[in-house]
Formats: sequence, structure tokens, C-alpha cells
Amino acid sequence: MGLLELFIIAVGLSMDAFAVSICKGLSVRTLRLRYALVTGLYFGGFQMLMPLIGFALGVRFQTLITSVDHWIAFVLLALIGGNMVRESRAQEEESLSDSFSFATMLPLAVATSIDALAVGVTFAFLQVDIVSAVCFIGATTFSLSCAGVKIGHVFGAKYKARAELFGGVVLILMGLKILLEHLGVLG
Repeated sequence: MGLLELFIIAVGLSMDAFAVSICKGLSVRTLRLRYALVTGLYFGGFQMLMPLIGFALGVRFQTLITSVDHWIAFVLLALIGGNMVRESRAQEEESLSDSFSFATMLPLAVATSIDALAVGVTFAFLQVDIVSAVCFIGATTFSLSCAGVKIGHVFGAKYKARAELFGGVVLILMGLKILLEHLGVLG
């Protein structure tokens, strides 16, 4: 997997965290650098941890599913991306506390990184340097999350749905690309 593909996946995975970061930015009266850093560290850290866990699971069971790995990658990325697209269309109200405590941030970090667990499983079948990949994903998520807090504080919730929609479409397209490459449709 090339750097461009990894960057696209990293940005796609970061969109949930970016969207929640925007909401966190909305919830603060006074923006402090500490809020952006805490948000970035939680979200970036979990975006690093979850693919590692998924990768370990994928490696463990690789011999059982090697013949269908391209289908697994496609289905997982399409489901994750489809879910993100669906969530971008939801009209439900977000009720995020302005707290940046462990009790508030941990569930948000886990929830926004579940997708990365599934991507980690697919990495086990794509000959990805997992350490470089998770560092890249974590750094991308950290940066976008910090920026999201600032954007949320300045611009409001206007872009939340668009960010999730973009992330979902990107993951679906990456899954389709993996499938088409394996089937020989793409070189």
C-alpha cells in the first residue's frame, strides 16, 4: 500500500473524530489549546491502538481467510463507509458535554475508532508496515482533531455532516479499489 492510499485511509478514518472534535469545539465557551491537545491525543491515540488490535487479530487468523481477504477488506470498508454516510444524513441532535475528562473522552475515543479496528484487520492482508501505518493514522487524526476543535469553536456545526459523508465515501471507494485490484480489473 502506497503513501497516498494510506493518507486517504487515514483521512477517511479521521472523519468521525474530526466531526466529534467540531462538536467539542462548539461546546466550549473559551477555546484553550489544552482542549484541542487533549482531544487530539485521545482520538489520535485510539486511532493508533485500534488498527494494531485489528492487525493482530487479522494476522492470527490469516491462514483461515487468505482466499477471501479481498472480500473481507471490501465488505468491512464498504460497511464502515456506508455507516458513516448514513450517519452524515441523520438529523439527530448531538448532546456532547463540554467536559474533557477521562470519563467523557474515553467513550468518544473508542466510538470514533471502532472503524480503525476493522481497517487494522484488512491491513493484515495487504502487506502494510503496521507501525508506520498506525503512526501515520494517529498523527493525521491528532492533527484533524485539534483543527476540528478550533473549527467547531469558530464556525459551528455546519461542516459535521459533510466531514462524515466525505469520510464514508472515501472508505467505500478504498474498499472497492482493493476488491477491483485483487480481481484484476485495476492494475
